[in-house]
Amino acid sequence: MKLLVVGGGGREHAIIKKLKENENVEKIYALPGNGGIAEDAECVNIGAKDIEKLTQFAKANNIDFAVVAPDDPLVLGAVDALNEAGIKCFGPRKNAAIIEGSKVFSKNLMKKYGIPTAEYEVFSSAEDALKYIETCPIPTVIKADGLALGKGVIIAMTREEAVSAVKEIMEDKVFGESGNNIVIEEYLTGPEVSVLSFTDGETVVPMISSMDHKRALDNDEGLNTGGMGTVAPNPYYTEDVAKECMEKIFLPTIKAMKAEGREFKGCLYFGLMITPNGPKVIEYNCRFGDPETQVVLPLLESDLLDIMVACADGTLKDTEVKFAKKNACCVVMASEGYPKKYQTGFEIKAEKDENYELYIAGAKLSDDGKLLTGGGRVLGVVSTDDTLKGAVEKAYKCVEKVSFDNAFYRKDIGKKALLKTEE
Repeated sequence: MKLLVVGGGGREHAIIKKLKENENVEKIYALPGNGGIAEDAECVNIGAKDIEKLTQFAKANNIDFAVVAPDDPLVLGAVDALNEAGIKCFGPRKNAAIIEGSKVFSKNLMKKYGIPTAEYEVFSSAEDALKYIETCPIPTVIKADGLALGKGVIIAMTREEAVSAVKEIMEDKVFGESGNNIVIEEYLTGPEVSVLSFTDGETVVPMISSMDHKRALDNDEGLNTGGMGTVAPNPYYTEDVAKECMEKIFLPTIKAMKAEGREFKGCLYFGLMITPNGPKVIEYNCRFGDPETQVVLPLLESDLLDIMVACADGTLKDTEVKFAKKNACCVVMASEGYPKKYQTGFEIKAEKDENYELYIAGAKLSDDGKLLTGGGRVLGVVSTDDTLKGAVEKAYKCVEKVSFDNAFYRKDIGKKALLKTEE
């Protein structure tokens, strides 16, 4: 089989490495891929959002199956275009990807179908939003409606911060058109859990839970990032919580989307908070999370391609989805200065070692074939072990085997999860 994977980050590298395990795969193209992915797939310099060109490429190269991994092309309708060209895909069509593409849509969906989430109000004018902030409960959470590279959420601890957030999003347009509408919602408390799930529009099969670490610095300080590391499974996600999520959140969401004529096929990501009043949805993503994918897929024992094809075909209920009863830890190594300004172009050196897997996120190849840093988040070092403690210790030992100038990483990935396991 000839496969095409749309995207070029650490998530896509993890997906490609897992797809390669299927013996029927003869060739994988990555559009655009990156310097590290080039070891595992043929990278083609077509942007993930250039739907016309990627569809033409897929047709010209007789692609048997495509995986559209990032949010932008999904929301723009990449799966629709590929399907119309006769190419089977893993990923939701445009009218289902709106579940991530519009916070207003997803909040209204949850309200309509009784899916637990934070109380909220929607605003299309800064004036109305600022008036509401004068009396709303504080802290509060302010979200840009559209896609914002995972950074369109501001937690305002004071009324002044809330006013500033509204002005930044709606007047200064720091997230562009994504900030034309905003959601202001109740501030929830409790541990956060990420649950990725496979679905064919009828059946939903949750993957192993994970815990993301969004802030740039130790102790959850510093700016919000795309994610500085993850562990799986998440110890706060107990069997009882999982059962409640399936009954009150996962299945109702899949049914709600179908009832709205927006059948969701692909990977639906549930960002949850385990509040004192039970689990609630913080956000939906219409695709694999990054860097959650990097800890979840190494624990998958079943064949990823078979599962993805079953999601596209509507046969997921008859397909094995099995995960190892192990733990995984991903430590993201980033460029100093991320998520703001940073320098790139430094050589990445990594010792080969069976104790870790390297997933490259932001890198390019030099003319003489050296791997150079090419982004804010450069790579993820991932280790697995029978225990969470073992996985975390292994990952940090292996971080020492990887180097590049201006590298920085958090030293406390998994700390919160480990404290929970020791209770």
